[in-house]
Amino acid sequence: MSESAIGPAKGGSGAPLPLSGPGTAADLSEVRDWIALLKPRVMSLVVFTGLVGLLVAPARPHPALALAAILCIAVGAGAAGAINMWYDRDIDALMRRTAGRPIPAGRIAPRAALGFGVTLAVAAVAVMALATNWLAAGVLALSIAFYVFVYTMWLKRRTPQNIVIGGAAGAFPPVIGWAAATGAVGLEPLLLFAIIFAWTPPHFWALSLFAHQDYARAGVPMLPVVAGARETRRQILLYTALLAPLGLAPWAVGLAGPAYAGAAALLGAGFLRHAWRVLRDAQDAEGRSLTGDAPARRCFRYSLLYLAALFAALAADRLVLGGGAG
Repeated sequence: MSESAIGPAKGGSGAPLPLSGPGTAADLSEVRDWIALLKPRVMSLVVFTGLVGLLVAPARPHPALALAAILCIAVGAGAAGAINMWYDRDIDALMRRTAGRPIPAGRIAPRAALGFGVTLAVAAVAVMALATNWLAAGVLALSIAFYVFVYTMWLKRRTPQNIVIGGAAGAFPPVIGWAAATGAVGLEPLLLFAIIFAWTPPHFWALSLFAHQDYARAGVPMLPVVAGARETRRQILLYTALLAPLGLAPWAVGLAGPAYAGAAALLGAGFLRHAWRVLRDAQDAEGRSLTGDAPARRCFRYSLLYLAALFAALAADRLVLGGGAG
């Protein structure tokens, strides 16, 4: 048996031949850019809340169909993110947080990103309709359209209420999951929608407090830019005070049991504590933080934990502890 059959092939100089071509690193980088268009960090929370909506529904679809539904929610969310990046490429280039995104950085052509997003959106809705039902597909299509046309193209650059109204786009996933499982939409998934809807403003306003210079540079009328930091802090506390009792709604209507209620109460109290600290942050005469917005940064991080933990508690209470009416 020859040496080449039992060892690495060698070129004329005796050096081992490369295991991959010179374009491999560049190819992987391009793949990462296409994935980045889908906003995977945002997608992860969207997929999780959609999954919980499906799991806590009274009906149980076949596991293969359930997996297809969750994939469609993921792809639909990613498609909306790609179209959002295509439309916002001008303001993304002006903000330090987003200047490195694939389109403003020149690594992906805008037209290609748009085609990518539209193709994924159509595919996600079509597969959802075939795998589950037309209601779930319709709600998925509505969520994509709302994020693209209502939030991205209409509200984001026109009003400080962009996050308040536009927050509906991110609140649809549990409704989609529930509809995929049951073929219907009732009070319970609408309450899950309401929780995410109320969660969105304090979550994003906490971010906007320490990223307000970026938004001001890009001309995006986020609340701190238009109304000032002090009013934004008050609004964060106001919406958190609304959210904390709303988190108990699944228990109140019988969707979850006392274990969930306890978790929701503790999580809500924690969010209120962070919101209060944001309000009481040391400020100058114009309401700007003297601490580098440290409380706002902690509040933003906690808001992510809050929503993930709340929905995890709902799933655990319903599936493991048998909470709820049935």
